Amino acid sequence: MADPARHNDHIADQLAALVGAEHVHSDEATRHVMSEDIFAQGGLAGLVVAPATRDQLSAVLKMARAAGLAILPRGGGMSYTKGYVAETSGALLIDTRRMDKIITISPEDMIATVEAGCTWASLHAALAPLGLRTPFWGPLSGISSTIGGGVSQLNAFFGAGIWGTTSDSVTALTIVLADGSVLRTGTAGTIGASPFFKHYGPDLTGLFCGDCGALGVKAEVTLRLIPAPTHEAHLSFSMPDLAQTAAATAAVARTNLASEVCAFDPNLARIRLRRASLLQDVKTLAAVIGAQKNVLDGVKQGARMALAGRGFMDDAGYTLHLITEGASKAQVEAAADQLRHLVKSHGGREIENTIPKAMRAAPFTPLNNILGPDGERWVPIHGIVALSQGPACWQALDALFASYQQAFDQRGMTSGYLVTTLATNGFLIEPVFFWPDARFGLHETTLEPSYLAKLPKLPANPDNAALVDEVREKILDIFQHFGAAHFQIGRTYRYAATRAPETMGLLKAIKAYLDPENRMNPGVLGL
Repeated sequence: MADPARHNDHIADQLAALVGAEHVHSDEATRHVMSEDIFAQGGLAGLVVAPATRDQLSAVLKMARAAGLAILPRGGGMSYTKGYVAETSGALLIDTRRMDKIITISPEDMIATVEAGCTWASLHAALAPLGLRTPFWGPLSGISSTIGGGVSQLNAFFGAGIWGTTSDSVTALTIVLADGSVLRTGTAGTIGASPFFKHYGPDLTGLFCGDCGALGVKAEVTLRLIPAPTHEAHLSFSMPDLAQTAAATAAVARTNLASEVCAFDPNLARIRLRRASLLQDVKTLAAVIGAQKNVLDGVKQGARMALAGRGFMDDAGYTLHLITEGASKAQVEAAADQLRHLVKSHGGREIENTIPKAMRAAPFTPLNNILGPDGERWVPIHGIVALSQGPACWQALDALFASYQQAFDQRGMTSGYLVTTLATNGFLIEPVFFWPDARFGLHETTLEPSYLAKLPKLPANPDNAALVDEVREKILDIFQHFGAAHFQIGRTYRYAATRAPETMGLLKAIKAYLDPENRMNPGVLGL
């Protein structure tokens, strides 16, 4: 096949004049890395362009339309579902990471507006001195993941146990459409108004949340703010088995008391501890000490963690970790007591709370965990089911993995689970795979060089990758049986195949109106 970059010389010159030659990439190495996600490689982008402003983004899309190019919007690049990995080559990939400014923070209106390439970590750091926070405040990959990407794909984790997913914290969006025109949603769509409110007529903001970039490219995002909670408590429990862990997790979600909830099976807990280095332990200890309200408390907490080391997890089995937060010590202690009693009623045994304490003290750590501790490839897959379905769904997934255990053992493959919750109605199960296989360029450019240098470089193993694909498809069968929803649908989850005809018909009509030539991230959502 002819290299698609050779057909793009004219538009490359136009783009270079617009954004600067250093922000337009036609070299094969850059295009390869930017065309990969954590799990998949696909069609090779013809060009990569990084606009710095909304106006530049609009102009880029107008040029792409004139050239007849498909558009692949890319944020932090943490997709594992082909979120921007196309089936065909030659598209124009838009790297939004230069659009990283915090436009406004308004303590008076309790909103913040950012460019789409701003990371969750950057916004969180800017809000902290003001005593403010967004309700949902980022995924575990928030050091690299962008807010625009989070709105397009949706996220779980920090704050999600109480406040729900990304879109539940969004009030308004500025979208650049396929023809380069600019659309504003929420009250931002009112002439002369501020983006302070989401609900004015039909929820057009929600339409673009979770769209995987199929309907337009996010340029700006406005999120609502809350006072940052000033007190928090951290709880960890060893659980008897999967069934009790699942039941306790669902029960915790129903209380709406835990801002972060995460459960691990024994496999994933062991792997997480193996991936953490002594240097990381020291950095985490320093962060925990620094996060306390006074030096004495910090020293006490640090001493407890140092004494516990990693041995507290040796015989823990399944574990459940909770964080509760609030405006007063009394409020937090009361919530912690209620959660403690609830989990113990499901057989939980309280253990050292190192894991949730470390998560809060250093929430956005380098993404060295996108490879396994021995250089293996890593990929998750997830589903969100109703709380009542969580235990049965997890059991069904576990039975599937048990049926493959011998094959996994023969190949040196490992699996595990991370389970978390979303507000009072979402039970998220994330099976993860580790398998010997060659890493991608994306891994080389994402992991810290000092950490990457310690890992062996494994040879390609297409048979192992094929087995991961096979099991992932069967996982999707189970999730479909339980009526699961999914974030970052991309080109992996069966969104179109499971929609009622009326629902899919409406979405196709919206897509046809906004993107009649189907150039915006073609293939995502099954479009």
